[in-house]
Amino acid sequence: MTKAVQAFLSGAFFTFFVDFFLFLGMKLNYIDFYKIDLYYNPFFADHQNIYIYLLFSVFFGILITYIENTKLSLIVIGGFFALSLSTLIQPIGYKVASTLFMTKNVTYHDSRYVYKGDVYYNGRTHITFYDYDLKKVIRLNKKDLKLSY
Repeated sequence: MTKAVQAFLSGAFFTFFVDFFLFLGMKLNYIDFYKIDLYYNPFFADHQNIYIYLLFSVFFGILITYIENTKLSLIVIGGFFALSLSTLIQPIGYKVASTLFMTKNVTYHDSRYVYKGDVYYNGRTHITFYDYDLKKVIRLNKKDLKLSY
């Protein structure tokens, strides 16, 4: 195994753990908070950006394999792990996820109704939506909706 392949695989391994805890914190503190019917695996797969994942894999791989200063490598990798683990703290995990997933003051309509409110989560086939008029969280089917501006 060449050193470059070893570096990439080591980086992918560490990046996976950073990503896992980042998404776990968002799932526990945002998705479960709003009782959105979503399992961890599709949540992780739907929002994983392959380019960012590859970039961090290369970065961590170079840091682990090619940098001779182990203190520097440990500090940088430890910092990234601490940041991803911080999403397990409720206010931090909620804020990160709401920044990524929540959209305020959106109007949708279908053939019968107009919905005004906040999008909590925009999934594959459904949108979890807080309707201002109904004052409750509803689940909308994407194929039936049209976005209004």
